[in-house]
Amino acid sequence: MATLCRPAVSVPEHIITMEETLALASSRHADHPQLPLALRLIRNTGVQTRHLVQPIEETLKHPGFEDRNKLYVAEAKARVPDVVRRALDDAELGPADIDVIIYVSCTGFMMPSLTAWLINAMDFRSDTRQIPIAQLGCAAGGAAINRAHDFCTAYPEANALIVACEFCSLCYQPTDIGIGSLLSNGLFGDGVAAAVVRGQGGTGIQLERNGSYLIPKTEEWIAYDVRATGFHFLLDKRVPATMEPLAPALKQLASTHGWDATDLDFYIVHAGGPRILDDLSKFLEVDPEAFRFSRATLTEYGNIASAVVLDALRRLFDEGGAAPSARGLLAGFGPGITAEMALGRWVNADQPLARAMRVTRAPAPAPTA
Repeated sequence: MATLCRPAVSVPEHIITMEETLALASSRHADHPQLPLALRLIRNTGVQTRHLVQPIEETLKHPGFEDRNKLYVAEAKARVPDVVRRALDDAELGPADIDVIIYVSCTGFMMPSLTAWLINAMDFRSDTRQIPIAQLGCAAGGAAINRAHDFCTAYPEANALIVACEFCSLCYQPTDIGIGSLLSNGLFGDGVAAAVVRGQGGTGIQLERNGSYLIPKTEEWIAYDVRATGFHFLLDKRVPATMEPLAPALKQLASTHGWDATDLDFYIVHAGGPRILDDLSKFLEVDPEAFRFSRATLTEYGNIASAVVLDALRRLFDEGGAAPSARGLLAGFGPGITAEMALGRWVNADQPLARAMRVTRAPAPAPTA
């Protein structure tokens, strides 16, 4: 069975604090009629620090979409390889062992995808499959895990590499002054993460079931308005309340698997904001402490979009992992409104079950015409 191994995570070197964010909002929007509300919402996020690919002085400028996208490409190529190497090392694999690369990002655009560049630059095999996912936003981290699980289920000896690259600061729009935009300016940060899903062996979460759920008639609640100036983020005020209809979907997935979603050993979820975590605790009927990894990501890095789920999982590894066979839930939430969900058990590579499943691998079969 496929095992999600330890993620590697990197955040850029330029840091902005909560107090600096509030001061900037106050100075740049002093005449905004709803400034007190915006400041209160930013404070309530609990985001203490965020990391940016540029100094804040450069981030606040808008040289145009073309220049911003060029910067996205340059920063992705500069920062992704090191994270990929660390993820491969943690999984005890090399580039030649990878059969598919799943690349998720919603903050820049490349064609061909960065997957093609990675295959050439890092000596992955030429027959490595490529699955770029661009339009699932924050849910894409969960989707990448699920697509890797699907691939390794179809090809049990295959290995998948997941890469999440999000430079949310490159989507800053100085002319967007709605409350949702001002809140987003104090919530989102930049980050890169990677993880390997091994078809055989490995330490981490042995994936057993996955699923998706879309709340009907909510496709406009989280969206991009694509203009000449780039991606303009749209956030409906109803989004924070979406855990009430999503919690039953999480419970249903667990119930179908014979588990009780209210009584699992660990929870790795996307931290879109504190209200998301608070409501999930309430409607899923679990202790708020269950989401400590997600809350730590939110506090230290802000919302790093698709990379959140992988960073929260990295924190579980840092804590020493879970007990053998401990049961857990992973979930990412994003545009749609979409939930990407997975269930799995903790497994150590030196457990008898894991040892028994190790085999001499061969590449996944190439697709036939």
